[in-house]
Amino acid sequence: MNSREQQILAFDRLLDIMDDLREQCPWDRKQTMESLRHLTIEETYELGDAILNNDLNEIKKELGDLLLHIVFYAKIGSETQDFDIADVSNEICEKLINRHPHIYGDVDAEDEDAVKRNWENIKLKEGKKSVLEGVPLSLPALVKANRIQEKVAGVGFDWEQPGQVFEKLQEELGELQAEINVADTDNIENEFGDVLFSMVNYARFLGINPENALERTNKKFMQRFQYLESKAKAHCKSLKDMSLAEMDVFWEEAKKVES
Repeated sequence: MNSREQQILAFDRLLDIMDDLREQCPWDRKQTMESLRHLTIEETYELGDAILNNDLNEIKKELGDLLLHIVFYAKIGSETQDFDIADVSNEICEKLINRHPHIYGDVDAEDEDAVKRNWENIKLKEGKKSVLEGVPLSLPALVKANRIQEKVAGVGFDWEQPGQVFEKLQEELGELQAEINVADTDNIENEFGDVLFSMVNYARFLGINPENALERTNKKFMQRFQYLESKAKAHCKSLKDMSLAEMDVFWEEAKKVES
C-alpha cells in the first residue's frame, strides 16, 4: 500500500491534471456543474454495481471516476471564487469532528445506535428544522424510504422488535387485499405503497439493505431469463411461441446452473 506521502502526491497530481484539462481540453473547458450532474449520478450507479459484484479492481476504477468529479466541481467552484478543494475538504473535516463528539469531545456513545442518535440530534442543533431535511428529494423511492426510516429511527421514532414490524407488514397486506377486492385503483396504489414501505422497514430490522436485496434479485432474474433466451435460440424456438411449461424447463435449468 502507498504511504501517506505518496497518497498526498497522487492527489496533488490529480489536481494538476484537472488544471491542465480545464485550460487545454475543449470538452473539459465547456463543462458546468449542471452538465456534469447526470454523469456523476451515472458514475455513482456504476460504483454501486461494482460493489454488488464485489469486483475490487472495478471499485478502484469507479472510485477514481467519482474522485475526478469531486475535483472537477471544486475546480469550477474555484473559478467563480466560491470555493475550492481545500474548502470542500475542510468543510467535511469540521462536520465530521462536530458530528463525532464521542471521539473529539466528551460525549459517550456505547454503540452504533447511540452514534446515530447523537448525529441526528446534532444536526437539529445546527439549525435543521427536520431530521428529514437531509433526505434528497431526487432519490429513488426505495432508497428514499430506507433513508427516511433510518433518519426517524435516529431520534427514537421506531419499532422495538422485528416481530412488531412483521405484524405491521401483515396488516398492510390485509388492507391492500381489501382494496383489491373493491377494485379502487387509487386506493390499491396507496396501500401497495404502504406494503413496500413496511417491507423496507422490515428489511432494516433484519439488517438487510432493501436496495441491494432487490438488485440481487434483478440480476438473478436477468441471468435466468437470458439463459432461457439462449436455450430457446439453440432449439430454434421463439419465446413467444413457447408455452409457459416449456419455458419453465429452461428456467429450472438456469437455477441449477447458478447453484
